[in-house]
Amino acid sequence: MTFTVHGLAVARGIAIGRAVLVASSRIDVAHYFIDASRVPEEIDRIRVARNAVVDELQRLQQGLSQMGPNDAPQELTALLDVHLMLLQDEALTSGVKHWVTERLYNAEWALTTQLEVIGRQFDEMEDEYLRERKADLEQVAERILRHMKGAASPVSPPPPSPRRNQQELLLDDTVDVPLVLVAHDLSPADMLQFKQSVFAGFVTDVGGKTSHTAIVARSMDIPAVVGARSASQLVRQDDWVIIDGDAGVMIVDPSPIILAEYGFKQRQGELERQRLSRLRHTPAVTMDGEKVELLANIEMPDDAPAALAAGALGVGLFRSEFLFMGRQGKLPGEEEQYQAYRRAVEGMQGLPVTIRTVDVGADKPLDYAHRDDAHLNPALGLRAIRWSLADPAMFRTQLRAILRAAVHGKVKLLIPMLAHGSEIRQALAQIDHARAELDNLGMAYGPIQLGAMIEIPAAALSVRMFLKHFDFLSIGTNDLIQYTLAIDRADESVAHLYDPLHPAVLKLVAETIAECRAQGKEVSVCGEMAGDVSATRLLLGLGLRSFSMHPSQILAIKQEVLRSDTRKLAGWAQAVLNDDEPSRLMPS
Repeated sequence: MTFTVHGLAVARGIAIGRAVLVASSRIDVAHYFIDASRVPEEIDRIRVARNAVVDELQRLQQGLSQMGPNDAPQELTALLDVHLMLLQDEALTSGVKHWVTERLYNAEWALTTQLEVIGRQFDEMEDEYLRERKADLEQVAERILRHMKGAASPVSPPPPSPRRNQQELLLDDTVDVPLVLVAHDLSPADMLQFKQSVFAGFVTDVGGKTSHTAIVARSMDIPAVVGARSASQLVRQDDWVIIDGDAGVMIVDPSPIILAEYGFKQRQGELERQRLSRLRHTPAVTMDGEKVELLANIEMPDDAPAALAAGALGVGLFRSEFLFMGRQGKLPGEEEQYQAYRRAVEGMQGLPVTIRTVDVGADKPLDYAHRDDAHLNPALGLRAIRWSLADPAMFRTQLRAILRAAVHGKVKLLIPMLAHGSEIRQALAQIDHARAELDNLGMAYGPIQLGAMIEIPAAALSVRMFLKHFDFLSIGTNDLIQYTLAIDRADESVAHLYDPLHPAVLKLVAETIAECRAQGKEVSVCGEMAGDVSATRLLLGLGLRSFSMHPSQILAIKQEVLRSDTRKLAGWAQAVLNDDEPSRLMPS
């Protein structure tokens, strides 16, 4: 009987095949008390298992480094680094020792207890990306438990079934039938094995659009659906399934007619990807001759090659906070930051790189294990530039590193979450101070363009003041929408109210773009709207000529640009802007 399971669409495409079921990656854990004399033995058991997992992940990293650039996405390398970091996190290891020593829990019980303690801290995080790192922590603990139990990796595919039926014959009677993975969750290490296996797509019960499975799936262009909740409980081993990564749907036990329909969609999708790939070196110019700049958002220096490969004309947003997080309070020094920024700049081969100063604090803690829970509204607290200005020495360390990296290529400096004129003046003073410090040390530094993020309504309403001080502006639509509508986009109970097309949001975006164009200043959008093809023509009609997005989204946006005539879009965009319900005027 055919039925459908809905989840979140995170990676495009269609996958058709038999289900390889991993109902849950969790391992049964024994709970018992130990004798005090066995404390050292239990702690040693955990240490040996943890070290074995570290060795395993390091071997995976080495294998990854030997793969070609098309087979080894940078996101996967970064996520393996996250798991290695968590394995050696003092909050995890010291907590486990506490439960063994003080409560006399057995090793497995101590590990799962500490996992629950830290997991609650992740659940309270405001930032969606960081909150979803809880899954990484759980997978790290599960890998340790597997080593202690001697269990195999959860994604090792079973031997293919000899069963063949009418549906299989419909696919292809001359080749092996593809397999698709249905799991509770997948770790980055499992994803690496997945990439090297026969799986054609996957579905997970948990995860969000910023979960590691979604990130890796997008980078690999693998059809995927996450957050399908009970999928692994509803699907049986060897069931026929269709994964529709465009709609966020899994169809179980499809009829021959449905199979034929999706087989056609699958072939059409492959042809579309081939067509898009031909646009890689095509300039992004509208039908009426308007040049459009398509830039990439990156998190780490090693993401630069992927940005180039996608045809990006530069980096519109380098999220520098990823260099700072999860280091148990040990911030990166000037030399480490300089080398990281230099790699990114040199990696872009002369194209501009926009480095945003560190955006941490409150809901984005530097150390996951130590949160300040004294404040009721972390999203409105000490974060981004507020955090930087509260620690001038740290801020100038980063500024010096960025200025030094500017010797090696075109660098733009972007300051997040500014709202007040006093903050602007303080930030500019710190930049001047950093230059003076480099002069006193006799260290070389290069010229930079200065920019500000427009992500607070107050900033959008004060855009003329901002343009007196900055060379360019970058609109962070994610936070601008959240703050304008007073909606916590991470809160599922109000997520349906998070609306990029709300009239107030569009007016703030439109007025910012218009004022920048009137004053001859550069403006870009670096939030999710920039990579959303349904919003491309509206933004073009409002006058935007610079978009920054994940590298995997660039070609699809470029295609929209090439098909657009901004002269015709301008009037329509104004009609959308002036309507009480803009969404009804948007193309379906």
